[in-house]
Amino acid sequence: MNIELIRDVLLWCSIINFSVLLLWGLLFISAHDWMYRLHGHWFRLPVEQFDAIHYAGMALYKIGIILFNLVPYIALHIVA
Repeated sequence: MNIELIRDVLLWCSIINFSVLLLWGLLFISAHDWMYRLHGHWFRLPVEQFDAIHYAGMALYKIGIILFNLVPYIALHIVA
């Protein structure tokens, strides 16, 4: 495996993961009530806690993307 292949894989992983994050955010904004009702069948959460959990999940997911995909991609660009 060469550096160019690893860079390409990290770039595509970043694109795919940011697309998933964007889809999650759009679904959360546009279908908030539906998602709340769906999760309400399994968990008894107030709306504020439901929103906080999703917001924290999106933030953690974004930090993971940056930490595990974007930073190594940039580091490989600097090294090569």
